[in-house]
Amino acid sequence: MLIIGEKLSIIAKRVREAMMKRDKGPIQEIATRQWKEGSGMIDANIGPAEDGGEELMEWMVTTIQEVVPLPICLDTTNYKAIEAGLKVHNNEWGRPLINSTSNDPERFPMLELAAKYNSQIIGLTVGKGGLPADVEERAAIAAEIMARAMEYGVPLEDIFLDPLVLQIATSQDHAIKVIDAIKMFREMNEPPMKTVVGLSNISNGCPKHVRPILNKYYFIMLMNAGLDAAIADAHEMAEAMQEKQLVDDILAGKKIEDAEKMKVIQKTLDVIMNKTLYAHSYLEM
Repeated sequence: MLIIGEKLSIIAKRVREAMMKRDKGPIQEIATRQWKEGSGMIDANIGPAEDGGEELMEWMVTTIQEVVPLPICLDTTNYKAIEAGLKVHNNEWGRPLINSTSNDPERFPMLELAAKYNSQIIGLTVGKGGLPADVEERAAIAAEIMARAMEYGVPLEDIFLDPLVLQIATSQDHAIKVIDAIKMFREMNEPPMKTVVGLSNISNGCPKHVRPILNKYYFIMLMNAGLDAAIADAHEMAEAMQEKQLVDDILAGKKIEDAEKMKVIQKTLDVIMNKTLYAHSYLEM
């Protein structure tokens, strides 16, 4: 399982300020912590970065790799910024990952960069028309991305298909659809296609104390379905692995000794599987 450390995102106030000031300290501190907590790659999310994106991504990649011997997931919709990052990426630490192409024609050129720079790439199963409605639509988009990648000269083994995790607070029925999509994606090729998710999307908008609970138990369910990689908090994922056997036992219908822990896990699994309606207070209900 590849954990792609998610903490270096322009959405976070501290990270955004460090980016704008070109202050290496916070960036390197967060990257180092993610590495030590178990990340195998670092996500550098600079947002759309329409102005100055090339220089910013170049600075981010070199700043991170000055202190962390890991490859970078280059996360932006800015094509030129992606290429700037690829040019300075230290491939001794591993191959970079482009985040992402999709079924939107504006994202097709990302495949050109993946072929040109021998990079891996995420294929987000969404098109210009909007969000996928179900598992079948996700699989249809995935098949189109796979065919297009081969046209551009990108090997299928260099693609991570992303079924698009949505907020459980607003799109609860999609949580189980993503799990089913992971299973379906793996059947679309031999050897199986690799898969990735932006894990914490599941808990966006949820209360702060609920977020890690949802993230951890959803991660275990996705892992059981065959997930290969997650853009996630490495510390949370380490905690998830410590609880995996408990979750697996409950999924198998077994009881565990810790009654309170069982209640929390069972209620969370029921919400993820759309057996009970999500509410911010679901753990107290």
